[in-house]
Amino acid sequence: MKVIDKIREATAANGKDVMFSFEFFPPKTEDGVDNLFDRMERMVAHNPAFCDITWGAGGSTADLTLEIANRMQNMVCVETMMHLTCTNMPVEKIDHALTTIKSNGIQNVLALRGDPPHGQDKFVQVEGGFGCALDLVEHIRANYGDYFGITVAGYPEGHPDVIENGVAPPEAYAKDLAYLKKKVDAGGEVIVTQLFYDTDIFLKFVHDCRQIGITCPIVPGIMPINNYKGFIRMTGFCKTKIPPEIMAALEPIKDNEEAVRAYGIHLGTEMCKKIMASGIRTIHLYTLNMEKSALGILTSLGLIQESKISRSLPWRRPANVNRVQENVRPIFWANRPKSYISRTIGWDQYPHGRWGDSRNASYGALTDYQFMRPRARDKKLAEEWGVPLKNVEDIYEKFMKFCHGELRSNPWSELDGLQPETKIINEQLGNINMKGFLTINSQPAVNGALSDSPTVGWGGPGGYVYQKAYLEFFCPLEKLNLLIEKCKLYPMLTYMAVNIGGTLISNVENTGINAVTWGVFPAQEIIQPTIVDPASFVVWKDEAFEIWTRGWAKLYPEDDPSRKLLEGVKGSYYLVSLVDNDYIHGDLFAVFQDI
Repeated sequence: MKVIDKIREATAANGKDVMFSFEFFPPKTEDGVDNLFDRMERMVAHNPAFCDITWGAGGSTADLTLEIANRMQNMVCVETMMHLTCTNMPVEKIDHALTTIKSNGIQNVLALRGDPPHGQDKFVQVEGGFGCALDLVEHIRANYGDYFGITVAGYPEGHPDVIENGVAPPEAYAKDLAYLKKKVDAGGEVIVTQLFYDTDIFLKFVHDCRQIGITCPIVPGIMPINNYKGFIRMTGFCKTKIPPEIMAALEPIKDNEEAVRAYGIHLGTEMCKKIMASGIRTIHLYTLNMEKSALGILTSLGLIQESKISRSLPWRRPANVNRVQENVRPIFWANRPKSYISRTIGWDQYPHGRWGDSRNASYGALTDYQFMRPRARDKKLAEEWGVPLKNVEDIYEKFMKFCHGELRSNPWSELDGLQPETKIINEQLGNINMKGFLTINSQPAVNGALSDSPTVGWGGPGGYVYQKAYLEFFCPLEKLNLLIEKCKLYPMLTYMAVNIGGTLISNVENTGINAVTWGVFPAQEIIQPTIVDPASFVVWKDEAFEIWTRGWAKLYPEDDPSRKLLEGVKGSYYLVSLVDNDYIHGDLFAVFQDI
């Protein structure tokens, strides 16, 4: 979705809500990229309107920027805006970048001239390239129509190139404004400003823009002060005016990083309050890839609460323009949402409202991606799961400890630790794991919980959510046979079980699709975002079994007995999906008693 459409939608709704967004830049190392995505996941949980990723000077991070933008849009599922500059970029490279992000479902571009490449003082137009951001805006509109939402940069103090002795001469400032209007008239829909610390300068800039006929949204770029040296370096590079009262506050504490950060949160909060009081309801935060200051400002403004992170669906809604209507998924990938996205990325249509033809779509083949984890999580997995295993009881204990919260990682999960709703039933889960029913997915029964419940809620306030109790686990055939016999006493239980060879045992019709989560909201049809689907279960089982070896056994040397034990489990166990369809009076765990 275009950023301009988000702003218009929010304005039309009530005009009072404040939209906020975050900017990130490509790190220099692989560990840095992993850490950025961990941080990004935490920040995106607070529902920013969009996030953007910068383009390195001279295209120095071009490939990495494209990769990060793709992952942001499709795996993190946040509306993504990619910076694109003219520096060292002939037209064919610009078109490559634009066609790449279009194919990845990204609709937003921040069109910039760009800084000089490292080691150069001035911008130089490359042969076959563009000389300014206006050229880039015109090229995008001429060649890609209205597909892209184009944002352009505004400079409240004037572009750094025209600032002399700390200020832009009036004629240079006026010329800069006139140029900004040309960028807007050529197709720029939103203006995001350069950083500033004098709020009055920003408000004057907005007034001046309106006076010359610029009517599009103007979003203030706020850069929190994280540390003194970085603040001095950045303001010096951008030739930003620093009000004397800010320097007076920073000078005594400049060597105390915590104190500087606290002051930066206070200053950023006060700046935003003044801006919001003027009627502007959008804020863009330059995070410098750090979360504490940006989130601290939003918390101080009352825009977010760490204890209340809302979900529009039980899984994060896609941002990719090609699958924004998707609102139904099989529950099997609940703990591996990124793997699900990667396996369905090639679908022509995605389920909307009901699980229709897409159940028959061809899921993508398993690739190394499904079994890759960020380095930090890989290390944690090795520490917690890569210990010697003597027998299957040692395996049972690992699963039990995860359910009790004693382990943070799990080979079958891309998520971090237990989810809030799992903690409702974690004792029962621990008990059945010690009996040899090795759980990898679950949800408790819910009968009309408030939709803004911090544990099971989704969809925002004003509705009610419901869930059938669900369990997914591995067990050997002898335990499965005992369970099947017990299920005869509980007619509301439905199950499917399959081994690695594809032998399926079930009391569900092959075409039976079972909604296991649904929500009721004012003036809406009932929403059913997760289902149990037999066709998808058969597809999922390949991935689920493969994790025994490529997710866990790989932590051991080739001939290690622990590795052999895990390979044996993979080859002999069944994967079981079990649903209690009595979400009011049922007790899913009763069937495991005396087994």
